[in-house]
Amino acid sequence: MATKLLHPQIPTSHVLPSTPTLRNIIRKQTQKPPSPTHPITNHLIPSRSNFAIKAAEQSSSLIDDQKDEDATETQHSPTNYSTINQLKTEINNTLQGANRGIFGMPSEKKCEIEEMVKVLESLNPNPNPTVDLDKLGGCWKLIYSTITILGSKRTKLGLRDFISLGDFLQVIDVDKGKAVNVIMFNVRGLNLFSGKLVIEASFNVSSKSRVDIRYNTSTIVPDQLMNMFRKNYDVLLGIFNPDGWLETTYVDETLRIGRDDKGNIFMLDRSNETIP
Repeated sequence: MATKLLHPQIPTSHVLPSTPTLRNIIRKQTQKPPSPTHPITNHLIPSRSNFAIKAAEQSSSLIDDQKDEDATETQHSPTNYSTINQLKTEINNTLQGANRGIFGMPSEKKCEIEEMVKVLESLNPNPNPTVDLDKLGGCWKLIYSTITILGSKRTKLGLRDFISLGDFLQVIDVDKGKAVNVIMFNVRGLNLFSGKLVIEASFNVSSKSRVDIRYNTSTIVPDQLMNMFRKNYDVLLGIFNPDGWLETTYVDETLRIGRDDKGNIFMLDRSNETIP
């Protein structure tokens, strides 16, 4: 497959006292049971009951429209964005040197990342992303995935010694209903050169947060790289094949998180890069 998603600082005087630490937020959020009405099975979603109670106590005389407006303002409050930015920073720090998790990582670190991912998902500012596909369109760069290349697969693909894995980019063309994934490779040896695996797939919206994906074509360039992968091309495609469905569980202006039908998690940063 052609493999490749801020608010101004708040013055101290406006911060509520006794703000819970990030780890306490994670612990509290991950202990909440998943909502049976949410379309994503086994994913946590934010509860609005606290706000509803508070609104009822403070504004019982307000009309329904005003309550809805207050709910929207509370959902997108600076406190939420502050927590989101904290989580993003923590995740980026934890991922330092992890090579996106492709070659595995200690289980403790993996659990830590996935706990933070669950909290981010519970704070998703766009819970119905496929209703407005423009939020998903454009170029994204993979920063973390639970897809791994280990053991004999890594050896067969030469990813231990002379072939290194470069950037993983994904370009989503909303108008054409197409996604192009690009995986970059660098080859060491007598002649240093780079190449890429390009996988094209089409997608169709199947729910307010999910798309069904169908693999179309894949190519490897240049020919030297194809010759190196030819014997194990099925292994390579088996790792990155996008066929199935993908649920977008979090998306904002800079970050996107998805989960697929195989149980994998993907985190991608929005990128200004163009496919080489």
